[in-house]
Amino acid sequence: MYKLGRGNRDKVQQFMTITGASEKVALQALKASDWHLEGAFDFFYSQPQISAVNTRHLEDIFNRYKEPDADMIMVEGVSQLCNDLQVDPQDIVMLVISWHMKAATMCEFTRQEFIGGLQSIGVDSIEKFRAKLPSLRAELKDDNKFREIYNFAFTWAREKGQKSLSLETAIGMWQLLFADRNWPLLDHWCQFLQVRHNKAISRDTWAQLLEFVKSIDPQLSNYDDEGAWPYLIDEFVEYLTENGLVQRKK
Repeated sequence: MYKLGRGNRDKVQQFMTITGASEKVALQALKASDWHLEGAFDFFYSQPQISAVNTRHLEDIFNRYKEPDADMIMVEGVSQLCNDLQVDPQDIVMLVISWHMKAATMCEFTRQEFIGGLQSIGVDSIEKFRAKLPSLRAELKDDNKFREIYNFAFTWAREKGQKSLSLETAIGMWQLLFADRNWPLLDHWCQFLQVRHNKAISRDTWAQLLEFVKSIDPQLSNYDDEGAWPYLIDEFVEYLTENGLVQRKK
């Protein structure tokens, strides 16, 4: 290998492992990105002549899971993909993957979505894909990425042709998204919706709930009754206080 510092040598090896590229191509991409790995991946996958062999690999992966009579990966193909990745279909990492693929619908991938997503993730084999899962899951710890994934989930989980998200689906998605965020009021929120609301969830309510979770403490001490919260969140606060579930401290 060329005379490189240890850190840059490691980056070359990592780049070659993930992309399957030669040392020459790895050096070209890393130099073009001033030795930033993420930038090198972007450069690599934006060069048709460099990534042609990898694109063929991606086509092969897509064809392995697509429907026999349609150019789409549907429920059965997604299930097989999960099996090969050794993850549960309900694992939140599948939401992160769908976000990278910019998938329009849950449990469906078009050819463009799937191949573009794998290029974005930087993998061209199931083995590399499986090895990437821990870092994909870790993206949820980044607040900015979590917000993007949270907002993406609303459109992704909706029934086709619907503007709102069914209550059952919304509750399931909230339980999935907030499972590791330890929001103390999550169970109360879900119960409140089933008892008092029992209707579909609008995009505004979906988006505003994240703001509520991030900005209002569980004792509601900084909740402003005159604030511009959706009526549903105002009703939730009333529900919590009326039922003695939270002792508000002002």
